[in-house]
Amino acid sequence: MKVDVLIGLQWGDEGKGKIVDMLAPKYDVIARFQGGPNAGHTLEFDGLKHVLHTIPSGIFHPQQMNIIGNGVVIDPIIFAKEIKALLNLNVAVRNNLQISRKAHLILPTHRILDAASEASKGSNKIGSTLKGIGPTYMDKTGRNGLRVGDIEASDFKNRYKALTDKHKQMLGFYNHAYDIEQLEAAWFEGVELLKTFTLIDSEYSMDKYLNQGKKILAEGAQGSLLDIDFGSYPFVTSSNTITAGTCTGLGIAPSRIGEVFGIFKAYCTRVGSGPFPTELNDETGENMRVKGNEFGSTTGRPRRTGWLDLPALRYAIMLNGVTQLCMMKSDVLSGFDQLKVCTAYDVDGQIIKHIPFDVIHANMQPVYETLPGWQDDLTSITQAGQLPQALQHYIQFIENELKVPVKIVSVGPNRLQTMWR
Repeated sequence: MKVDVLIGLQWGDEGKGKIVDMLAPKYDVIARFQGGPNAGHTLEFDGLKHVLHTIPSGIFHPQQMNIIGNGVVIDPIIFAKEIKALLNLNVAVRNNLQISRKAHLILPTHRILDAASEASKGSNKIGSTLKGIGPTYMDKTGRNGLRVGDIEASDFKNRYKALTDKHKQMLGFYNHAYDIEQLEAAWFEGVELLKTFTLIDSEYSMDKYLNQGKKILAEGAQGSLLDIDFGSYPFVTSSNTITAGTCTGLGIAPSRIGEVFGIFKAYCTRVGSGPFPTELNDETGENMRVKGNEFGSTTGRPRRTGWLDLPALRYAIMLNGVTQLCMMKSDVLSGFDQLKVCTAYDVDGQIIKHIPFDVIHANMQPVYETLPGWQDDLTSITQAGQLPQALQHYIQFIENELKVPVKIVSVGPNRLQTMWR
């Protein structure tokens, strides 16, 4: 058996949670492999809207096992809030949620360090969600971190104090006031809750499930263009958001990767700072933002909006080995007379179709092709053949450019507003 992977191809917020929720019945195991509570995967069904930050999006399917892999970083405070919200919805989370012992813990001081570091950057802020993600991954790669498995150790509190004391020394470099006591009380309550769940060595569990013939879907967070190695550095996240991150974030061999679902919006959005070649700082961009409810599910910040960027999509497809595409939020583009699609960049008079190394400082101007828009309300359409001709042409244009089929089209936030082509 192979592990199928679901990846965001833009700057995050593509709608991964909805597609995982829709695909979940076809799989036995859903596994998160990177990121942490900086992710916000929104699911809507049966009149319910729910945002998941750490827990895999298959949690609402009682027959599917959900795994938080070793590549994820976990804040016990946020985890506890997520669990409480799910229990209030009568979701039997303890029956189908397992957590890797090798997943790293976000400490209260990680969050304080994140806020202090971001504040110190002034106008050069990277747009951090201030969830402590970056400092936690820094401790992980610096070989200082605490892992979920450490909470089972008899000297865990001593380990916690040693790392916290180190963080307090680091905070001395910043002029940043903080109060840790209230955060610590909630944090240790969250740790006690973590102890009540099944903790696993996820690499062995994944191998066991594969050898048993179980179907596994790996759920990515953020987006490919935020990858620590291949994104618009330094305006990136702190983990590998591409398919390769599945291997290190779950402990599976590259040869065991199967289908790769690449998810993208019919237009582009970005939260926080960083380059955005097709950004629209005008009435059209604001119209997209309002129609698409483009406000961060984790931070609430308004998202930047712009036309679809095919060179960036092509780059993400190359990095991930995408085998099929899922196009989200087609309905948001209804009502535009014309749609623009970026097919190349003009960099100081040179037309290129790749992303240059110095994407931060490059004078990149989008080269657009204009396509006809559509006026139809798509939200009640249930069959791909019912989509308006202009939208079908839009999809075919994208497929011809990217050489990968668009297999799923979404026309609304509800799980039922999704169709296969």
